Amino acid sequence: MVRRFDGLYDVATTNGHLPPARVWFGLGSSMSDRPAKSSAPRELCPVEFRDFVSAQPFPLELGGELPGVTLRFETYGTLLPDKSNAILVPHALSGDHHVAGKYASDDVKSGWWDCFVGPGKAIDTNRFFVIGINCIGGCQGSTGPLTTDTRTGKPYSGFFPEITLGDIVRAQRLVIRHLGISKLHAVVGGSMGGMQALIWCADYPAEVGRIAVMAAGLSQSPMAIALNAVSRACVERDPNFRGGHYLPGEGPESGLAVGRMIAHISYLSSSSFEQKFGRAKVPGASPRDSVYWQVESYLEHQGKSFVKRFDANSWLRITRAVDRFDMTARASSGSLFTQDGPDVLAIGFSSDWLYPTSELRMLLAAATAVGVNAAYHEVITDAGHDGFLLPDTGLAVRLHAFLG
Repeated sequence: MVRRFDGLYDVATTNGHLPPARVWFGLGSSMSDRPAKSSAPRELCPVEFRDFVSAQPFPLELGGELPGVTLRFETYGTLLPDKSNAILVPHALSGDHHVAGKYASDDVKSGWWDCFVGPGKAIDTNRFFVIGINCIGGCQGSTGPLTTDTRTGKPYSGFFPEITLGDIVRAQRLVIRHLGISKLHAVVGGSMGGMQALIWCADYPAEVGRIAVMAAGLSQSPMAIALNAVSRACVERDPNFRGGHYLPGEGPESGLAVGRMIAHISYLSSSSFEQKFGRAKVPGASPRDSVYWQVESYLEHQGKSFVKRFDANSWLRITRAVDRFDMTARASSGSLFTQDGPDVLAIGFSSDWLYPTSELRMLLAAATAVGVNAAYHEVITDAGHDGFLLPDTGLAVRLHAFLG
């Protein structure tokens, strides 16, 4: 059954810790935010990844091709016999296929969206078959700069071609087809993941039932492009970058760490920095020390931890792919959203200055203008852009209701 939620505005107010008060705007919605009927949330463990391998040439939108592709992916839950319960969760810029659960019970960290995906959670794996796929160009098992080019027998390194988010989605589609799924129940993504959800909506509308777009807009803003440009410059001007042709362990770690520090500032808000750190100093630090403030120590940690798990060439390719993303013309022409295409839930975060809530409202307006079932949900939070990664009761309930 399709639930109509014509232009509904849903604002959840939360301080990031307390259950939200809920305020509704709009009429004519028969969509209920009923509690999940599944069992209480529990950990997915153990989970495991798999590799999809295609030896067929993979053409790229900007020209050229990959001689073949490998896509690393994970699945959670059970696919129904009619394969109607599959949900794709594409990851954000620095994410990967490991969406939820743990590989072993003693793992320190769970998947990056474990708070929302699992038994009894917002995306309930007792009901849905959830798929996470590492994007091409990445560095966590899918074909990317670290991969050996079968034509040369050497890693692609700096020779890895430029990619687009459209390429990333087409590669995802290979995995979905490999799993025998002809239509996804939903695509749910935040930030770069939300952009991928929009591409699924635009390019494969008959293959998706609904999309949830969080903390993303119809295009990459000039300010976001500028921030990415500075982060890339940090990498490319590191003397160890060597045009992208560096050996493992000898790459531009300093440049990549600083680039990540710059990017990470945009993921938080002024209020979150104030609440987390204020003007607190590192215990025992001298004013002459290079790292004196707690906020400096935090950013240093973010940079150092990032270089341990991410490749500089991947960072360059993926940030440029995000910067090229632009669906405004298709939205204006009416070819992005169509009445027979997916239902749409746009989710904004009040303190997100990287992708302001106005961009999500524009997305909603474009969808409702052509008669698409669409709704907007806003989370009032100080968390900034990273709000979509954090537990929120109102958001969890809203996602659960939207997914049906």
